Amino acid sequence: MRIPINDLKRGDAALTDEISAAMERVLTSGWYVLGPELEAFETEFARYCGVEYCVGVANCTDALELALRALEVAPGQEVATVANAGIYGTAAILRAGAMPLYIDIDPRSMNMSPEALRAAISSTTAAVLVTHLYGRMAPIEELLAIAGEAGIPVVEDCAHSHGAERNGRQSGSWGALGCFSFYPTKNLGALGDAGAVVTSDDSLARRVRALRQYGWTSKYQSWIVGGKNSRMDELQAAVLRVKLPHLCCWNARRREIARQYSAGLANCSLTLPLQGLDDVAHLYVIRSARRDRIREALCLAGIGTDVHYPIPDHLQECMKGFAVRPTPLSVTERCAREVLTLPCFPELTAGEVEEVVRAVSAIDG
Repeated sequence: MRIPINDLKRGDAALTDEISAAMERVLTSGWYVLGPELEAFETEFARYCGVEYCVGVANCTDALELALRALEVAPGQEVATVANAGIYGTAAILRAGAMPLYIDIDPRSMNMSPEALRAAISSTTAAVLVTHLYGRMAPIEELLAIAGEAGIPVVEDCAHSHGAERNGRQSGSWGALGCFSFYPTKNLGALGDAGAVVTSDDSLARRVRALRQYGWTSKYQSWIVGGKNSRMDELQAAVLRVKLPHLCCWNARRREIARQYSAGLANCSLTLPLQGLDDVAHLYVIRSARRDRIREALCLAGIGTDVHYPIPDHLQECMKGFAVRPTPLSVTERCAREVLTLPCFPELTAGEVEEVVRAVSAIDG
């Protein structure tokens, strides 16, 4: 594609010397797992998020699972979540032994609907897993209030929302625990898989630290059932330490791109994303009933696109054998038929954005 959906080489090229030096530092140290680079990154990222603790793990799906296990979610209980976020949350819930309780979404933000959550939770609901989808924070205050009334803890899925902020608080700092992905395409991406759990609760932090390494309190001594091998390696931690100071600038550039798109596409018959400090524009996702036609035409024009995500979790083939409590999901299903992701990454040029705008406008017209 002349204009790709993402281009990781562009972003890393400017940091080649710093990244190489960080990797060389790890290589010469001889310490590759759970060492000083990870400890330093955990401290730095906790400070960035405005929380007390960060626990580095292998990936975000593990982070979500370990967060639920730290909260002692039990088999047979339900975890409220959305069905439009790529099945990652569902996978973590099932791996923790619980069942997903799917909550419909708000048609404008495409995040969890507070009204739908209030209508669905019950005495079997053990936790609420809130996804900040596409980089846009969910209505976390309302969701926390509803969950709090029922005595249910909230876990934030922040895989798309590094640095998103509302009322001076970062995503990940609102719930009992926040879970992050550092997959290479994320706003803060490693050079491979990596993730983290953040919290200000000392007890939960200690449980997650134990669970990420077999449940050990000390070497070869296990005290928590459900532990696993999920450790961020030193190389990824060192790379993330290089990149973290650039995150605010990268997020600002993503917002600029989103504003340029929204201004250029304002007269089209599309549903455009909301914007603000609570949106770090991880993905710029439009909606159209003519999604497939637009995508095909953009492909022919050499412009990369993607669909995040085409099949809601409850309609996935793999879910047919699970007795999930049925809930109304009409908005979720409609949005899945309409969403289309346009290129949005910090190194995208203003000229490239304008070319995408012209192409979409011509097709929409």
